[in-house]
Amino acid sequence: MTIKEMIEKKKALGYSNQYISDMTGVPLGTVQKIFSGETTSPRYKTLQALKQMFSEDSDMVGESSAYNIGMTAHDMTGKTMEDYLALPEGTRIEMIDGVFYDMAAPTFIHQKIGLMIAIAFDDYISKNKGNCITSVAPTDVQLDSDDKTMVQPDVLVVCDRDKIIKARVVGAPDLIVEVLSPSNWYMDIVRKKDKYQRAGVREYWIVLPEQKRVLVYVFEKEADYKEYTFDDKIPVAIWKNKCKVDFKSIYEKISFLYD
Repeated sequence: MTIKEMIEKKKALGYSNQYISDMTGVPLGTVQKIFSGETTSPRYKTLQALKQMFSEDSDMVGESSAYNIGMTAHDMTGKTMEDYLALPEGTRIEMIDGVFYDMAAPTFIHQKIGLMIAIAFDDYISKNKGNCITSVAPTDVQLDSDDKTMVQPDVLVVCDRDKIIKARVVGAPDLIVEVLSPSNWYMDIVRKKDKYQRAGVREYWIVLPEQKRVLVYVFEKEADYKEYTFDDKIPVAIWKNKCKVDFKSIYEKISFLYD
């Protein structure tokens, strides 16, 4: 992948220089020079880090992971709801457009952040006697109401209770939160973001624990995201910004894990 191709992709994906720096470890000043065209021949190590981030290599289940559920990597495509429901109990797999994708085991930080966000949502709903329902992973979401896609968002909010059945959510939730892991950044930031937007999800949060940032997409209003830090109180657009999640309070409860 050339620098020109990465510049074009940066624009298409809406990445900020700060975000690229955070994800790759390349100094912000260097990123700014490369993507402004000032630097045309970056160091090999820098170029490789950028290429890795912008690579579209599939994060489909690899041979070893596929073997654990009795399949080859080739067998992970062309799947339907019947195949998904036939998976061994406890298998961590999502299905998007008929393709199985491995789900990385969540860390303690990952789980705790998701739980505290869900509690904040639930508290707001309860205090305002709202009709919305909050849930956390692993909750199956039949996103397109078809037999080709089943995802398990870290946190979700559904305000149309007709979409909820005993086994799963059928249709697009109003709000989805994904807590990023280093191994699944492409899945959450690109593949699932695009899928959620097309399916009709109204609002999408991507939490980046290592960078202590939160990207918030309000698909109803604009395609670009707003970026917040773990010092902010983040407004929830689907509730007209009346609910705010205090990330400083969330971070205080897990800060010892960053030492």
